[in-house]
Amino acid sequence: MYTITLQDAPTDVPEKARQEAERRFQRTLERALGGPDEVLAAYRAWKTAEDTPESEMTPEDIELAKRWITAAGRAQSEGFRELGESEAWFEVRVEK
Repeated sequence: MYTITLQDAPTDVPEKARQEAERRFQRTLERALGGPDEVLAAYRAWKTAEDTPESEMTPEDIELAKRWITAAGRAQSEGFRELGESEAWFEVRVEK
C-alpha cells in the first residue's frame, strides 16, 4: 500500500483540515487511476521515468507515467482546494 502526507503546510492549518486534504488527494488519485493498485503502478512508472531514458522504457510504463502526471496534478488541485496557496506538497510514500 501507500500513504499520503501533506508536507510543509503552514503551522496554522488545523490537523482535521490537513487530514481532509490528504484524503481528497488520495481519493482523487484513486478515482483518476482506477484504485490503489493502479496508483502504485502509475507512481512506480513515474519514479522509473525520472531516472530512465524514454527509449529504455516500455510503452506501457510511459503511458502509466503520463497518467500519473495528469492524475497527480488533478489530485493536488483537489487536495489544496480548501487550503489556499502555500509551499506545501503531498508526499506519496510506498510501504514496502
